[in-house]
Parts: sequence; structure tokens; C-alpha cells
Amino acid sequence: MIKEFKEFIAQGDAFDLAVGIILGIAFGAVVSSLVDDVIMQLIGAIFGQPSFNAINIHWGDKLTGEAATAVTGKYAGLKDAYEHQIFIGSLITKIINFLIVGLVLFFLVKAINKMKRPQEVVVVAAGPSEVDLLTEIRDSLRTR
Repeated sequence: MIKEFKEFIAQGDAFDLAVGIILGIAFGAVVSSLVDDVIMQLIGAIFGQPSFNAINIHWGDKLTGEAATAVTGKYAGLKDAYEHQIFIGSLITKIINFLIVGLVLFFLVKAINKMKRPQEVVVVAAGPSEVDLLTEIRDSLRTR
């Protein structure tokens, strides 16, 4: 079993997978920062609030005290907390994040596939081989 494990690790696929996972995690952090720190701030400047997290649907009584502080502290821009709330803004932020990650990955894969695509090789029609040329020369000399 140890021998099989060594062969598996030595194949390189496990290392490639590990590198891919590490790069994916780092890439996710960069895209999250891009969405949260740049794009959502621009959207906030347009719509008047820096985060969609405050957008919610609520019903029931308004919370006060420690319970209200816990909810309003979790969602930036939320002024009032209620018994029942659905945080639509948080979902909107995560959907925007997902779409941006998908778009960036699409362009990345498209660029990599373009680089991997074999270059078109121009095939020139081959002329007669050396043997054919020598045979023609021989036959030409015989006729003289």
C-alpha cells in the first residue's frame, strides 16, 4: 500500500492538484477583495450606500438591546433589527461575487486554451524525393 501511495504521489497529478487548490484559494481572496472593496463601493456610490447588506425584508417587532446590536453589527449599514428578516442585500453581493469569479475564470480558461491550441502548420506539397530525381537523371543519361 505504501508503494502504491508513493507511485501516486510521484505521478505529479497530486502536486498539480495541490497547486491548483492553493492558487484557487488565493484567487478567490483577490476576487472577493475586488468585489467588496472596489465594485461594491462603486455601486454604493451610485445607489447611495456602500453595501447591499442593509437591504432586507422584515416583519415582526423591532429588536432592542443586545439582540439588535448583534444583528446590526453583523450587517454593515443596517440601522434597525427586527424579529424576522430576510437579508436580500447579502445575497445580491454574493451573486455579484459569483458572476465576477465566473467571468474572470471564463476569460482565463479561454486565454489558456488559445495558448495551448496548436499553431496552424502550413503543409507544402512535397516534390519528388531524391530517389525519384536520381532515377530521372539516370534515365535521362541513358537516352543520350
